[in-house]
Amino acid sequence: MSPDRAGGDKGEPAPLIVTALLPESLQSRADQLRQAHFPPERNFLKAHVTLFHALPPSCESEVRAVLSELVREHAPVPAYLTGVMKLGRGTALGIESEGMLALWERLAERFHGLLTPQDEHRPRLHVTIQNKVSLEDAKALQAELAPRIMPREFAFRGFGLYAYRGGPWELLRDFSFRGQARVDD
Repeated sequence: MSPDRAGGDKGEPAPLIVTALLPESLQSRADQLRQAHFPPERNFLKAHVTLFHALPPSCESEVRAVLSELVREHAPVPAYLTGVMKLGRGTALGIESEGMLALWERLAERFHGLLTPQDEHRPRLHVTIQNKVSLEDAKALQAELAPRIMPREFAFRGFGLYAYRGGPWELLRDFSFRGQARVDD
């Protein structure tokens, strides 16, 4: 995101970011990996799974309402940690979840016309733990982690809504799944 799109001080309008919330155990492990391997001068954030990078600040109340509706309707969403994912000059934890992608599609349809080109495309779900390093460093970390990151099932616990302010994101609210319906996976 370009600096001119970022909001300044707290309270000023800023682009909105929507994430899928990891369960606490996986969040803790991903945070440890990110802390250990992400370049420290650029590591302002906890590990995260981004669904939308920059929704317009003008639609914040509608985003809150839609996320509230989705978490009321749905139980935690099944997902699968696939292992290490190559990001070119970085490394991530790969994730598959048809259920979360179905919810992303509902959100994308709802906010059609307001999405940036980046957010118009179905995301490849992942948690970045290293980025913008040399290709050699990325390959070395991938080789080191591949035998240690075991594929496993988990469930996303909800959505996070943030305001982008150029560095650390401002948490606006977490939305926890509490419904009974399962999203097809």
